[in-house]
Amino acid sequence: MQLYRDMDIGTGKLTVSERFAVPHHLLDIWDVTEPASVSEYQKLARAAIAGIVGRGKIPILVGGSGLYVRAVIDNLEFPGTDPAVRARLERELAQAGPTGLHARLAVADPAAAAAILATNGRRIVRALEVIELSGRPFSATLPDYRSVLPTAQLGLDIPRPVLDARIEARVRQMWQAGLVEEVRALIGAGLRDGRTASRALGYAQALRFIDGEWTAEQAEQETVVATKRFARRQESWFRRDPRVRWLPATEPVPTDVALEALFPPH
Repeated sequence: MQLYRDMDIGTGKLTVSERFAVPHHLLDIWDVTEPASVSEYQKLARAAIAGIVGRGKIPILVGGSGLYVRAVIDNLEFPGTDPAVRARLERELAQAGPTGLHARLAVADPAAAAAILATNGRRIVRALEVIELSGRPFSATLPDYRSVLPTAQLGLDIPRPVLDARIEARVRQMWQAGLVEEVRALIGAGLRDGRTASRALGYAQALRFIDGEWTAEQAEQETVVATKRFARRQESWFRRDPRVRWLPATEPVPTDVALEALFPPH
């Protein structure tokens, strides 16, 4: 979500001044009305990495979305799309919401359903579209865990109670920092028309508060609940990848341990 312009508070985006020390890439590249595209991101990220390597530097890919990370470093190819099938599934999503479609996905492809939030209508629609067009489970389109780029993957291991407390503090800070005001401004930029941006954690909940469906307290608490659920799915995704070397996030890591994680013995 940090790829979207002016979605700053809710995504925890670094300020422009904070980015001066190290060049950052692919922040603020999409308008909020533009649907996110993992295939487009794959092209942009690989081009940025090639440029960094060409300058003799080491790129660091920092991500929360496991699918986007794998799209960059693995041989991930994207099945085609059919406008008619996509439009029909989008209509079903608009009429009935994501819950029923997610239940259908759970029957057709349990692995994909387990990896996709039941509220993430866009990804549910895409998974069902791929299944319908290819006749194969959506999860079958994911390759083995073999990188096409030389990569060292590090994961930060944090105890669940500590993570939950940090999520609660982070959401509270977002609301205090003016998330609702940020969302109000983005409505004028077309946020409601953005199929991806409008469903981002915090933004979707703030919209429901602005629309009078929830109180501010309800919207904030729903953001906490949704973020904790998302964090668990993130961890489950990355735990399945045997290449990730896990380091403790709440204590210093000895240099020899860090070096071994970056350059494991063969």
